[in-house]
Amino acid sequence: MFTIGAFAIIFDGLGRVLLCHRRDIDVWNLPGGGLESRELPTDAVIREVREETGLQVTIKRLVGIYGKTDKDELVFSFTCNIVAGRIMPTDEASECRYFEVGRIPANTSPKQVERIHDALEAKSQPIIRLQTGPTTQEMLKDLHARNLSGQ
Repeated sequence: MFTIGAFAIIFDGLGRVLLCHRRDIDVWNLPGGGLESRELPTDAVIREVREETGLQVTIKRLVGIYGKTDKDELVFSFTCNIVAGRIMPTDEASECRYFEVGRIPANTSPKQVERIHDALEAKSQPIIRLQTGPTTQEMLKDLHARNLSGQ
């Protein structure tokens, strides 16, 4: 089954990016998720940010549309501005925090890190790209192996 996701890239005044720590696995990621039936990606990203962070946002621009080589999925990434609310733990995220782009936690999906860097480039047209990086599970397995070997 083909799925569609929508994720927000939110920078603060210092250029740091907002990431959420998932409750189900030890991973940091951009706030976002899958579209619901008959929902537009723009509506989904606004809903998902509110559900995962407690923040209300507006969309600034479409950064890109990304396909994945490991599954039938399209992901829309948007830069967003905060208009109301405050960051708080939710049912989906145990913590949300801003990180300097050069200091993003190692347990963050490489595909999402790539999208953050794309957002910083501020191109005039959205990026359309097939992402070939490791899956979240592969990234976690590699991170675990490196931790065991002391690297």
